[in-house]
Amino acid sequence: MIKYFSMRLSIFTIFCFFAFTSLPAFAQDAPVDGKQELLGIYEHLDEYVPDDVFVTNENGEVVNFKSLIDKPTILTLVYYTCPGICSPLLDGVAAVIGKTDLVLGKDYQVVTVSFNEKETYQLAISKKKNYLQQVKKEIDESQWKWFTSDSLSISKLTSSVGFRFKREGNDFVHAAAIMVLSPDGKITRYLYGTYFLPFDMKMAIVEAAQGRSGPTINKVLNFCFSYDPEGKKYVFNITRIAATVILGFASSLLLYLIFSKKRRNHLKKV
Repeated sequence: MIKYFSMRLSIFTIFCFFAFTSLPAFAQDAPVDGKQELLGIYEHLDEYVPDDVFVTNENGEVVNFKSLIDKPTILTLVYYTCPGICSPLLDGVAAVIGKTDLVLGKDYQVVTVSFNEKETYQLAISKKKNYLQQVKKEIDESQWKWFTSDSLSISKLTSSVGFRFKREGNDFVHAAAIMVLSPDGKITRYLYGTYFLPFDMKMAIVEAAQGRSGPTINKVLNFCFSYDPEGKKYVFNITRIAATVILGFASSLLLYLIFSKKRRNHLKKV
């Protein structure tokens, strides 16, 4: 009886395992209304931003994006006319710049790029002035750099860092996060949300300076929560969590039965 039950449980465990491992892919790649939708943040740690991305600076000059990365860099992807989370995100960046004991321009730089190809560098200049006023200490203002770009370069840059968004009319559906790049353009960290702790920012910059990368607690949060493009918020992923619990329980029970059977056989021999 135990042998039969163990076999059934093994089959069930294998089924749960494949169902569980397929969940992230399904959640990311499921077609919506016949179209492939990929929204949210998909971490590309240890990968590099492309060499052929070009952006327009505050002087209206087109420059190579990769050439700008010569120190640890905080990358913020927003669009300047955003009516939603872009403003709180930039508020959060301005706040943490003022709170951290690292020196902007010496220890790191901040680069903001609009992913709306219709926006102009003049608008970038206007927005920069607004957010620099929120920084609560003296800084080298030239080291928070603001850019616009064309659709091709925007696609290359956002794809390289796993930033997936969708246009809806004149606006966009997107998540809120900043990316940290090493001096050679490697993606080393993601920080999520619109509020950033000075300690988290400092550690991310220090690690980027050393070229070290790694997931944060947000990887766990990303597993537990999925981005809802319609509600424009993160929601608890009960299906994924339930699959994890089932897999863990089934695996534990299977191991218990196997070792119990071995122990009984051993006792019979003795």
